[in-house]
Amino acid sequence: MASGKPIITMTGITKVYSVGGEEVRALDGANLTIREGEFVSIIGPSGSGKSTLMNIIGCLDVADSGEYILDGQSIEQYSEEELAKIRNKKIGFIFQNFNLLSRMSALSNVELPLIYQRLHLNERKAQAQRALDRVGLSDRSSHKPSELSGGQQQRVAIARALATDPAILLADEPTGNLDSKTGDDIMALFHELHRAGDTIVLITHNEEIAKQAQRRIRIMDGRVSEVGA
Repeated sequence: MASGKPIITMTGITKVYSVGGEEVRALDGANLTIREGEFVSIIGPSGSGKSTLMNIIGCLDVADSGEYILDGQSIEQYSEEELAKIRNKKIGFIFQNFNLLSRMSALSNVELPLIYQRLHLNERKAQAQRALDRVGLSDRSSHKPSELSGGQQQRVAIARALATDPAILLADEPTGNLDSKTGDDIMALFHELHRAGDTIVLITHNEEIAKQAQRRIRIMDGRVSEVGA
């Protein structure tokens, strides 16, 4: 088990939505700690609060109450602009549908988050190329998404998430759009990144995928519990 410092500490996180005049507690006093270098899966069915939890972890949404400390920073006090900077610097997002720009090459897609960090062009390209190397796509840097298989597109998306050297990789159903063989390849890549020291939080509804993580966190009706290693 990883013994690094806590990257994510959530205490009493609550999020309530009003749906058709009724209150829905999407998160109900959730507590969660994820340490540096851990590979954690968060599993739950649709409507369990999984997406809400992911959005709060990813600073895409804020809790109604409770405290969230991300890599030593309590995020409650931040403005929207500051949260955008935190998202760009500390979190590498990986989505089910890849979210690549179709007219841009693999390398240009990976460079995107680095543009916001105002890196010099040469440094940016070198960093993006290193990220593509890490996911085994060094020979595909000039290819556009349409020239790549689904698995290769997801690797480009993972490289883009790695490019900024984030504190955590936050993967939302990363194998959801892939066949089982390609999904296995992507999971093997996550294991490789984890062995290299990356902190990974993987959100899934798939029990088989969730079991591959070092720790499993279950969410049900807005309540979070540890499944066990």
